[in-house]
Amino acid sequence: MQLKPLARSLAAVLSIVVIAGCSSTGGTQDGDSYGSQDGSTTGSNTSGTGTGSQYGSSTGSGSGSGQQADSRIPEVRTIYFDFDRDTIKSEYESVVMAHARYLRANPNAQVVLHGHTDERGTREYNMALGERRAGAVKRFLNIQGVSNSQMSVVSYGEERPAVSGEGESASSQNRRVVFNY
Repeated sequence: MQLKPLARSLAAVLSIVVIAGCSSTGGTQDGDSYGSQDGSTTGSNTSGTGTGSQYGSSTGSGSGSGQQADSRIPEVRTIYFDFDRDTIKSEYESVVMAHARYLRANPNAQVVLHGHTDERGTREYNMALGERRAGAVKRFLNIQGVSNSQMSVVSYGEERPAVSGEGESASSQNRRVVFNY
């Protein structure tokens, strides 16, 4: 008899935790995406103007360019991760938000999220890490309103490096998720 009240309480607490987690993540992403414009621009020289026009549309000063940005696939299609991490860096949140806007505006569009790692670690560990990285991006997009049916995840682990070679500069370019439309 006492199990039912305990189960109800546990379900209520779990629901509150899930809702609180979703709302805090969404607030952080919306709040940080404007402030991280400089970080995104340094990651890709060609993305600065595209990113700027998207911010202009969110403030209401360039609604025409904002509509155009939602109808085209965002130019920046790769985001990078820290060593042995699967959390999206704040400097790339604006890139993922741009993909979320595109996918919401184009419900028939499909994206495959390719997860990659550097060469450190076992093959099995790197396959799992690549999948966790792509999964983190998928969850972020889902929280932003993108349908699960529009997204799929593939992990390549260390098998398809973007840059060959030793050292941190090569490794940092291999720890990535690529948006493949």
